[in-house]
Amino acid sequence: MEKGQERSVEKKERGASGFHRYYERIFPDRWAGLRAILEGDGLATEWSWSGSAGEPRYYLDPASLAVAHLLPLGERNLDLCAAPGGKTLVLAKRMVSLPAMHPDATLVANERSRERRARLHRVLETHLPQEVRTRLRITGHDATRWGLHEPDWYDAILADVPCSSERHVLTAPEALAQWSSSRISRLAVQQFAILAAAIDSLRAGGHVLYSTCALTTLENDAVLERALQRRGDKVEILVLDPGQFPPEAAGMRAGVERTTWGLQIMPDRCGGAGPMYCALLRRVS
Repeated sequence: MEKGQERSVEKKERGASGFHRYYERIFPDRWAGLRAILEGDGLATEWSWSGSAGEPRYYLDPASLAVAHLLPLGERNLDLCAAPGGKTLVLAKRMVSLPAMHPDATLVANERSRERRARLHRVLETHLPQEVRTRLRITGHDATRWGLHEPDWYDAILADVPCSSERHVLTAPEALAQWSSSRISRLAVQQFAILAAAIDSLRAGGHVLYSTCALTTLENDAVLERALQRRGDKVEILVLDPGQFPPEAAGMRAGVERTTWGLQIMPDRCGGAGPMYCALLRRVS
């Protein structure tokens, strides 16, 4: 999808018919196939702490599993928008399993919504051993203001930001009826604010992985472009390697699409996984 092509979609659209017109203009040759997949049940891969029999399983999209393996972890780690908790589980397991990881590494899981934070608590309590949970802290702060809360502090931050989540919209009649294209612009403002806060919260040399499950460039590469305009003296964008996907997600590697600044996993080219976008930034000063 060309950036200019998406930005030419200027007309304000509403409701189910407007939703489909909007995305048909962005994906003229792909929308029918994408829509059919997104309206389906979606893929789910099984995750557990050790794989032993009788252990509780957590199910998440293999694209989410893949993306959570692309953030280089450090001693101080933050999942800035953590609920429902699938990527947090993956980060926690990586944090305590990697041979080179600092023995005192910690992970903060933040979720501002009280209801979603309660679900996050349940997920982490169900699926993580007690000795691992002692290295996690759950918070409820405003992610857009985290740079004021803990500036220049973290080695690694996952910013899996609130987004349009078109798969959810398509499978929720009320959400589809209430959909408006103006919501995308409002979300993009919030997404940039969260990414900027994440950048400000990194130590020099630290990394932030920005991710969404949105289809539009406005919520993906365009947010990165704005970050470069506003924080370009602080960060550089790195090239991501799908070869870092875990074995459970290896089948998606060939179908991953490179965008200007990141990677996009699209369900019509990755066996039903996704959608998921991600880009990796490093703090340089």
